[in-house]
Amino acid sequence: MKIESWIFGSGVFFFVPVSLVYGFLTNWSEWVGILGILLVAGLAGMIGAYLGFTGKRVGLRPEDRSDAEIHEGAGEQGHFSPWSWWPLVLGIACATGFLGLAVGAWVIFIAGGIAIVALVGWVYEYSRGDHAH
Repeated sequence: MKIESWIFGSGVFFFVPVSLVYGFLTNWSEWVGILGILLVAGLAGMIGAYLGFTGKRVGLRPEDRSDAEIHEGAGEQGHFSPWSWWPLVLGIACATGFLGLAVGAWVIFIAGGIAIVALVGWVYEYSRGDHAH
């Protein structure tokens, strides 16, 4: 993860000067853009720091080494539920929430209820039914 941490960490050294140039070009009158670019720099720095700390803790992965073989990266990459409908329900809840921003604030409450049900269902889908363990 050394390469990823350097890519994100170098974003700080890019976005901070860009925010200064942006401030200079707008005569320091448009503070939202300056602050937004500085927040992007902070976010890039946080992601780079996290990847750097994680890379030191985990060690070298096969994709970090130049002498690695293809079979070293084989195997299980994570646990995914291909039959789960909860991500779709959560996506519908998010879309309904954004619709509420345009239509009316009362729709956001409906979307929030749907989102809570979807999150609880997604978290506990392996705690009940055929796939409980």
